[in-house]
This record gives sequence, C-alpha cells and structure tokens, in this order.
Amino acid sequence: MGEPVRILHVLGGLSLGGAESRIMDLYRCMDREKVQFDFLVHQDRTGERVPEFYDEEVKKLGGNIYLLPRFQGYNYFAYRKAAREFFKGHPDFRVVQGHMTSTAAIYLPEAAKAGIPVRVAHARSAGVDRGIKGAVTRLLRIPLLGRADYCFACSREAGESVFGKKWEKSSKALVIPNAVDARKFVYREEVRDKIRKESGLEDHFVIGHVGRFHYAKNHEFLLKIFAAVRRKMEEKGMKAALMLLGEGPGMDAAKEQAAELGIEKETFFMGNRKEVWDYYQAMDYFVFPSRFEGLPGTVVEAQAAGLKCLISDRITPEAGFTNLVAYKDIALPAEDWAEQIVKDIPYERKNMCQAVEAAGFDIREQAGRMERFYLSGKIS
Repeated sequence: MGEPVRILHVLGGLSLGGAESRIMDLYRCMDREKVQFDFLVHQDRTGERVPEFYDEEVKKLGGNIYLLPRFQGYNYFAYRKAAREFFKGHPDFRVVQGHMTSTAAIYLPEAAKAGIPVRVAHARSAGVDRGIKGAVTRLLRIPLLGRADYCFACSREAGESVFGKKWEKSSKALVIPNAVDARKFVYREEVRDKIRKESGLEDHFVIGHVGRFHYAKNHEFLLKIFAAVRRKMEEKGMKAALMLLGEGPGMDAAKEQAAELGIEKETFFMGNRKEVWDYYQAMDYFVFPSRFEGLPGTVVEAQAAGLKCLISDRITPEAGFTNLVAYKDIALPAEDWAEQIVKDIPYERKNMCQAVEAAGFDIREQAGRMERFYLSGKIS
C-alpha cells in the first residue's frame, strides 16, 4: 500500500474546543494507512508556541502541526502572503478543510493557486462575536461560497449563517453532523459514584455544563439559573451544585460572578478533562443557554449519557433529536428556567446509544463517510 493521502485541517488552535474535539473524534476512527490528518493553526509569532490540549495526540497519530500568524485585520496582506508561502511549500495535500471560516476566503484561494485539488469551508457556528470583530467576520465570509469547492456545515442553520441563504440550494452544500462516540457516554452508575465521591457531591443535585468560557455560551445567564435552582432545592431540603467543564477567556469573570451571587462554594470549575464522558455520568441535568451555536456536540454527548437537557431556543432543532431535550427562550428570566429544571426531576437514566446512532450522530458512520470523501474528493 502506498502513502496515505494527507488532509489539512485549518483551525484557530488545538485546544479542547467543540470543532477540535469533533475533528479528533474523526481522526481516531480513520484508517490512517489510507488517510492522515495534518493541522494548520493560528499563532502569534511573538514567541515559541505553547503546546495545546491535542498536540501530543496529533503527533502520536501521525499528524503534523503547522503555523500561520493570527489574523488581526490590519495584517490582511501579510496574512495572505503567509498563507501563499505555506501552500507553495506544502502543495501535496489532497484536501484543505477550513474550519476557521472567518479567513477561509483568504487562505483557500492560496491553496487553489498551489494546486491543491479540493478546498472545503466548514461552518461550525451560527453566529459571530459582538461588535467590530463580528462585523468584520461577516464581511470576510461574503465571497466564501464562491471560493470553496465544497461548503460543509454542522447544521442547516450554521450553513445559512456562514454561507448565506442560498447555500443549501448549491451543489456544494453538505450537512455533516457533529458525531460522537456514543458508546463512551453510556450511563454507568459506578463511574457516576466515583466522580461524585471524588468531588464531594454524593448528596447533591448536580447541574452540568460543558463548554468554553466564551460570550456565545452565556455562562453569566447559566450562573443565574443555577442560583435560582439552588434556592428552590434548599426549600425542599436538598443540596445543589453546578459542574462546569471547560476553560477560556471568560472563566475569571464567571468566578467573580459566582462569588457575587453567593454560589461560589456550590460552583465547581473543573477545567478541561480528557475523559469528559465520565463527568457526564456525575451530572443529573444538563443546561445549555447559548446565545448561538452551530450544532453543539456537547448536547449530543449529554443525550448519549441519558441526561435531561434544557437548552437555548437559539440552538438548531437538529440538536434535540430525543425527548430528553427541551428548548427555552433565553429572553425569559432565570427563574423560569429554574422552575422547569426542578419540575423535570426525578427521571430515569437510560442507555441512549442506539437513539444517538439512529439519529445519524454515530462517529463510526460519519468517519466512513468522510474517509470516502477524502479518498475520492467527491461528496456522496
């Protein structure tokens, strides 16, 4: 057998984020004798790059990590030049898949000039940041539909947000669900007991959330919801806790807010956890009040773990594929969210693996589909 085809994924970094986690799930399931992944990530060139969460695993699996300077608007021409020089020196990729769609209209044409046969833009979010940064992102995405061979999206809503309203009618369009390894998340009571004991939560009702501390995730509203839940549980003579997995720029602000709300002792900032599936077992309820998403893999994971989920009405309906999910307007008061959460308990945790796989969120099925695409360069 000859050398595997090499696929380049363009990302902001290799931290424990949603896009990164879904790509790594695919990578683990690929036949790496046929298909290998490499990564082009963005980094300030002011010093040596600090290794990120997935660096070590990428290298163990046979992947390479390359760098581009971080795009900052004023360095448009320098950024385009750096992309041109990179692809001129690395023209042998079969596919370039750009998950960083804010600048994909800049770097994908440079890949085309270098002779890389297939260029993909992959939409993973249905919104943008606030202010000037968001406005610039929308502007840079305008030509993207015409500059990519294929335009993938994790949901129809994400595709329309990034590529425009005509996206789905294009022959370039394809929805790729954010698939997970559902078998890892199947509810196991012994794991639940272990994690809860380690965290001192044996007798608590535990609300969980998994996500980066970023504007989109709306942690400030989540903390208000939990404060209301805690009050209601105390009225019933019960204890409540909030388990937050993830890191990010908004983490310090969330800790300050927890202290202001008087819930700092009941709020557990767990950071990034490699075996995240174990922590879903320790939760009793999953709350996800995001301002915008593409299709959050964490909500898929929570359903795989048999957790009831109360999620934002801004999240695509495609995420709620089981009766465990209820949607709630994030314009409503936190008290309304808390009332529904308390009303929903108790309930029985069940094995949801089959339901997740039947809904098309099985990582093995999606890995096979993507492997065929990488080898052929054509969608099917």
